[in-house]
Amino acid sequence: MQGRAVTAEQRRWHDLLVNEVGCIACRHDGRGVNTYCSIHHVDGRTKRHAHWYVLPLCGPHHQTGGEGVALHHNKARFVARYGTEADLLAECAKILAVEGHEIPAAFHAWLDGPEVMA
Repeated sequence: MQGRAVTAEQRRWHDLLVNEVGCIACRHDGRGVNTYCSIHHVDGRTKRHAHWYVLPLCGPHHQTGGEGVALHHNKARFVARYGTEADLLAECAKILAVEGHEIPAAFHAWLDGPEVMA
């Protein structure tokens, strides 16, 4: 799927989420920090905030299922087990803030923005 190009600042945000938070669903399952993740775009890839509004998810929790509950495979089941994407995104930001990481202002600007459709 085509979308907006990722800026260097957005790439750093993605890397911070993956390397410090890891798969947020694995954390909920008590598996600790799983950094073998990809970035899930919560509200598509074409909107202005697309690359800020993202979640770090491992393959089984993102696309494939397997032992996990995959977001793309069964969103209702995923949300019932782990919470809404908006709640998980806020949780990721809180984890980073508690660990002393600076949360980008651009992320904050979009988190509560009217265009976000989580």
